[in-house]
This record gives sequence, C-alpha cells and structure tokens, in this order.
Amino acid sequence: MNTAIDTSVIVIFSVFIMLVGFSFSRTGRNLKSFFAAGEAVPWFIGGLSLFMSFFSAGTFVAWGSIAYKYGWVAVTIQWTMCIGGLVTGLYLAPKWKATGNLTAAEFIRERLGSGVQRSYIYIFMIVSLLIKGSVLYSVARLVSSSLGFPLMPSTVVLGLFMIAYTAVGGLWAVMVTDILQFVILTAAVLLIIPLAFDAAGGVDRFLHFSPEGFFSVVNGEYTWGFIFAFALYHIFYIGGNWTFVQRYTSVDTPRSASKVAYLFAGLYIISPVLWMLPPMLYKLINPALTGLDTENAYLMVCRHVLPAGLMGLILTGMYFSTSASANTALNVVSAVFTNDIYKGRINPGADDKKLMLVARLSSWLFGLGMIGIALIVPYIGGIVEFTLSIGAITGGPLLAPPIWALFSKRLNGKATLFITVVSLGANLLFKMILPFTSGIRLNRADEMLLGVGLPFLMLLAYEIYARAVGKTSEEYNRFQKIKAERKISAQAPDPEEAAAIQQQNIFGLKVIAFSLAFIALLLYILCFFAAGSAALVAGIATVVLLLALIPLRASFKNAHRAVQPVKN
Repeated sequence: MNTAIDTSVIVIFSVFIMLVGFSFSRTGRNLKSFFAAGEAVPWFIGGLSLFMSFFSAGTFVAWGSIAYKYGWVAVTIQWTMCIGGLVTGLYLAPKWKATGNLTAAEFIRERLGSGVQRSYIYIFMIVSLLIKGSVLYSVARLVSSSLGFPLMPSTVVLGLFMIAYTAVGGLWAVMVTDILQFVILTAAVLLIIPLAFDAAGGVDRFLHFSPEGFFSVVNGEYTWGFIFAFALYHIFYIGGNWTFVQRYTSVDTPRSASKVAYLFAGLYIISPVLWMLPPMLYKLINPALTGLDTENAYLMVCRHVLPAGLMGLILTGMYFSTSASANTALNVVSAVFTNDIYKGRINPGADDKKLMLVARLSSWLFGLGMIGIALIVPYIGGIVEFTLSIGAITGGPLLAPPIWALFSKRLNGKATLFITVVSLGANLLFKMILPFTSGIRLNRADEMLLGVGLPFLMLLAYEIYARAVGKTSEEYNRFQKIKAERKISAQAPDPEEAAAIQQQNIFGLKVIAFSLAFIALLLYILCFFAAGSAALVAGIATVVLLLALIPLRASFKNAHRAVQPVKN
C-alpha cells in the first residue's frame, strides 16, 4: 500500500464526484424535479440507485465482521434482502406508484390523517439520522484506519463532503453518484477476490482448512429463527422505508416500479457472495482478530493484497457507497420536511424558489445531525450492535402499518397510532429497559421476531375485528376521492415542465456516460502502479469503458424522442 498514491486517488475522485453533484445545481425547477426527478427516471437507474442506497460501507464493516467470525451465514443474512426485494416488486412497489404520492409521508397524511403523519415524520427523521449516522461512522473508521487519520476529524470532514452535493443537486445528483459507486465498488471487489484467494493459499486450502461450520447456512447467534425474522423485516424495510419508496415513485409507471425492485433483488442474489468472500478468506490469512477489531477484517484483507492506488479506489467506493446511502436518506428527510412540514403546515403559500431554498438548507441541517450521531457510535457497542438494534426496535412498528394501509380499506389513523406506539414501547422495553433492570435479555432471533411479529399480529387482529363488524375507514374513503381528483388533474400535464424534465433526464444520462469513461481512464492510469495485477485492472477498465456506451446511447434515444413532433 502507498499512502500518497491512495490518498491522491481518493482526492481526485472526491473532487470529481463533487463536480458531478454541482452539475445538477440548476436542474431542479421545483419539488417534483428536485425530489422525484420529474417521475421519469429510467427503471434500471432507479434499480441500481435503490441497490446502492441500501448498501454502504456498513455492509463491509458489519456483515464483513460476521463473515470473518462465522463465515457463510453473512451471505445468508444478506439473501433475506433479495426476498424483500422480490416481495416488494410483486406487491408493494406498484402499489406505492399507483398512489400518485410524491413521498411516503404524503401518502400517510392522505390515507391515515395528518396526526399520524406528524407522529411518523418526527420518528422517521430521528431513526434516519441514527441509521445514517452509523454508516457514516463505518466509512470514517475505514478511511481513518487505512490512511492513519484521526477518527473524529475524518468523520466530520467526510460527513460535510457527503452533504454538500445532495443539498445542491437533488435526486438526480444522488442517483448518478449511486451508479458510479456501483461500478467503482464492483470493479474493486472483482480485483480483491482473486488476489485474496492467492494470499489464502488457493481454493482447496480455503475449503479444507476453514473453521468448522464456516460454510454452514446458519451459525452462532444467527439461527433460522433470526433469518426468518430478518427476511420479514426486510419485506417491510425494502417495501416501506421512506427512502426506498422514493425510488418507486420517481419512475413513470407501476410496472417500472416493480422492475426497480426486481433489479435490486437480482443484484442481491450475486453480490453478497462476492462481498463476503474477502473477509472469509482473511480468516485463513490472519485468524487472530477479536472483538471490535473484526470490524476491520475487510480493510485488513484489502491492505494485505491490493497494490498501490487500488486501496484508494476501494476506499473511494466504500465511502461513496455510504454517501449514496446517507445522501438518499438526507434527500428523503429533506423532502419530507420541505413538502410535508414547511409547505404543508408552516408556509402553504411558499413559491418554488423559497421551497428550493428550504430543501437545500434542511439537507445541511439534517446532515449535521447525522455527523453528530456518527461521532457517538463507538461508545454504544459498535456498528453491528447499533445497526441490528435500531432495525429490531423501529422497523416493524414504523414500516408495517403504512404498508398494510396500501391494501386495507379498514385500517384507520387511530388504530395505526395505537399499534405503532404499543409495538415501539414493547421493543424498547425488552431492548433498553429489562436487560438492565431485571436481567431479561432476548437473543438476536427473539429480538427480531418481537420487532416485526408484534405489529404484524396487531394489524392482523385489527383487520379481522374491523371486517367482522363491517367497518370501513373514513380516511380510506377520503383517500379514494383524492386519488380520483389527482388522476383527473394529471391528464393535463404542463408541456414546459415535461420538456424540462426530459432535458434533465437526458443530461443525467450523459453525465453518467462521461463519469464512467472517467472511471475507466483512472483505472488505466492505475495500471502503471498495479505491478502483477496490471492486466486484471486493464481488463476491468475496458469493461467500464464499454458500459459507458449504454447511458450514452440511451441519452441519444431520449433526445431523438424529445424532438419528434407530436402526432394527433
């Protein structure tokens, strides 16, 4: 590893990504274009963006730690995300798109009432900051450990950089960088795997000398009960998290929304195997890691096998994959605040210029809160404990009721609040209070089952009761009227806005093509420092260069359609 070369790669790519974000600074005309990209995002871009929004450096730190300690079960855990994606594609994504709402919060207000929306908004913003603060900590830990920088200043600097291009560029800036991070990270991982196998002594040694149970589908505290509960949790999380709902509402049709989720699911069949092999191989190279040091397993195998410059590449990929995840959350939290609090309650008559100013300022405000959370993660048990605990406590209570409301005409706002408060309270009781007051502590599986199972059972019980008494929610009837009115108004789109959205999307595709070509150029340059890996790096660079032709061709097609005369 050469610190000067790796740092140069990080700086060059960071400046480039910032410029990409700034290039979209003039493309957001209003909230619809800034937060939903005009509801005309190509589904394959939405799917890759969803994949990268879900993904972060926490994947390498948290799941990499589990892969190092327990082996294949880290892959099994991540395959539950594939299940969540498939169910979402079949049932949930098209439902979200069919609502016609810009955000999940807007749907909650129209379907369940403003009281439920206010409660959910405040809880959602807190939970989002907690989760995204944890992933910022993950990447700051990786960068500081690998380059020798102090953790706290690294966290602050990386967090500020992360916020900047989201506050400037909106959803298209986030999605373009999502695509770039997908390519960078995939290229880096494909470089690591053969080098790690070579360092570990080859495939035969890996298969025959790994610890007992290392290739078991379940292992340690990650039992079949935990896997089942985690799969159920990911149905709610992928199908109902406000961050991901934005990916389903920003495409053109319900069918495209399903394709977004299907692409996510397909990527999560293959990618966990590729990601988890390096830390599993490092178990043979260095079996001595214990405690929180196992969170560095991925970083250590990279440092062990990667030539100069390529360590900087993978750190850049990890950092910006985390920024993709965190920036998507910031974009959605800012959208919720601007659209549903500021515009909905504080200043209903605000014009587009003022709303755009509030959108950008709120991105900075919430981003600073995220940095604050990241700074305290080391003091509360590390990334694995923090991530799983937040998911177990909040996932089911917050995500299950709105998903249920997509299908039920009986669920009302009062029942939703009751179910949310009771299940949240029960989760907090068993996670935060009883372990310290009475010594009662749930294992991982029971903790996750309680988190997702209790709200599900309460929703089912209420549905059965409401059906038995023939009760239909007043909020449901009101929502149907709002949908009908929205459908009528949507039949007469503004031609000027439609043309601007089309131009925004053409511009986005061209930026993606140019950016992929830049990545390929950087990889070709790194061939000079890659020694024996130069041929492998050059091959991957060529593939990336060819991939640049896909969005370039799509931009030309869209431009051609944009100039075609409208036929009567």
